[in-house]
Amino acid sequence: MLNLQSRSNPLDFGPTISHGGSQWAVVGGWICLIWYTIVVAVCVLGYFQIWKYFLQKPRKSYSATSSDAPQVTVIRPVKGLEPHLYNCLASTFFQNYPRDKLAIHFCVSSRSDPGFPTLQKLLSDFPHANARLFIEEEDPLLQPGNEFVHRLGPNPKIRNMSRAYREAEGDIVWIMDCNVWVGKGVCGRMVDRLCGLGPHSGKRYKCVHHLPVAVDVTGAASLREEREALLDAYTNQGTAAERDEAAMLIKEQRESPLATGGGRLEELFLSSAHAKMYTAINTVLIAPCIVGKSNMFRRSHLDYLTTPSPKDPHHYNPGIDYFSDNICEDHLIGDLLWKRQVREESELGERLGKHAMVFGDLAFQPVANMSVKAYVARRVRWLRVRKFTVLLATLVEPGTESIVCSCYGAYGFTTSLAPYLHQKGYEIATYMTSWTAFFAFCFISILAWILVDWTLYIKLHSAKTVELDENTPSFARPPARGSSTRRPFRQWFPAWLGREVLAFPIWMWAFYGGVTVTWRDRRFRVGLDMKVREIDCDKVIQSEGSYSRGFSHLANNPEDRSKVRRD
Repeated sequence: MLNLQSRSNPLDFGPTISHGGSQWAVVGGWICLIWYTIVVAVCVLGYFQIWKYFLQKPRKSYSATSSDAPQVTVIRPVKGLEPHLYNCLASTFFQNYPRDKLAIHFCVSSRSDPGFPTLQKLLSDFPHANARLFIEEEDPLLQPGNEFVHRLGPNPKIRNMSRAYREAEGDIVWIMDCNVWVGKGVCGRMVDRLCGLGPHSGKRYKCVHHLPVAVDVTGAASLREEREALLDAYTNQGTAAERDEAAMLIKEQRESPLATGGGRLEELFLSSAHAKMYTAINTVLIAPCIVGKSNMFRRSHLDYLTTPSPKDPHHYNPGIDYFSDNICEDHLIGDLLWKRQVREESELGERLGKHAMVFGDLAFQPVANMSVKAYVARRVRWLRVRKFTVLLATLVEPGTESIVCSCYGAYGFTTSLAPYLHQKGYEIATYMTSWTAFFAFCFISILAWILVDWTLYIKLHSAKTVELDENTPSFARPPARGSSTRRPFRQWFPAWLGREVLAFPIWMWAFYGGVTVTWRDRRFRVGLDMKVREIDCDKVIQSEGSYSRGFSHLANNPEDRSKVRRD
């Protein structure tokens, strides 16, 4: 910084600026100021786009009432007992889309998975729906002896979905995580966007997706009922030791706020920094940016781009299996569709849009009992994966956060802009090079950041775009009557501050602290080739923030499968 002085001491710019080191400081200051301006511009763009598209309910879908609506297969991979799992999965059945054109494929690794009883109940509750259940352990192509016929990498999510994708009906595939809830008109609007349908039909796209929003439901009445049902299952059928273990775990979840604070951090992250950047990038479309919670694309496009060469020694099936050696399959699928031309483009000369976010609709993700440790581990995991896939974006990410970015701006303001204004004859520049000016700039910048994020949070959690009905769960409904926001500012601000303070340490640990990640109860090592190798194959690592934590080992025994249920 250029000789930061007290307010009372004016600067002598001449000899200072002529010094070589200070010249570099001034250049660095301009770079910091330009970066600050760019980040602020991106945040403002994302902010106003959200205010523009999330003020009212989106239009009705054309595909929902069309007699020639395209066939859609919804693939929902399930792992463990997520909060409100039944409600999230049931939202697929309530879609306003022709029933004969909607196929639902549930996927689970084994019948002993804690989420398996929930899937059985869903199939029982919706007998007239075109729904199927696929079990990874029973996939014919994954049986011993077929390794050379159908090779599949270690990615547990791809292995889970492989058969559901291979046997999908029609061309359009909608992959949605099991812990995501969507409104009843979402499928139709996604199809409209993907296919360019509707009264104002336009460009067709290769991939469409949603903005995700997390809601921390820890302590909610509906969640307590869900937990009590789980405890009752053990009370009625478990041994004394199992009952004590279940009761102790639920008691810990009730009485330990430190063990549940990660949910608030996740809620804040997806409703502030992530939402602004995600929306802005998907507005200007300068690069692929999808998170994988709710993505729709065509099988024919992905299969065309992933069909192996006859000389390829590996025996992958085309489609999602191509990414089974990678852990960030959602990003890589989007990246491939973004960068490569599909058959319609390369052979028929058509022009298709790369990606499109379906503005107005949200992918709601309820989270519960997520510890701060689990939140940090989750952020570290994806940052470590991203540093091998989008190195530059990961490298500059700390500079997009409020604290670091404000410091960049303050440095440029006091080191470069102030001398420039002084040379132009502005006397006020004399007071712009002090430490007081530096900290004043930081304070005002962070204060503005807080105001933007607070109002953005209110908008995203207002549920104004949700088509409410009797099937809408509590976490997707508007705030209680008499309140304008889901949480008061006195609860929101500590979580916001905690997330912002943790952002840089998390990035440092993720970027420089190693290359191993834990995902879906398994540990992997990420290589420079963006592929993963499973390590500690025999060691099961229980995930946090899920009901299955602490209970899944009881469900591994066939005799105990009925002890883990949700009904």
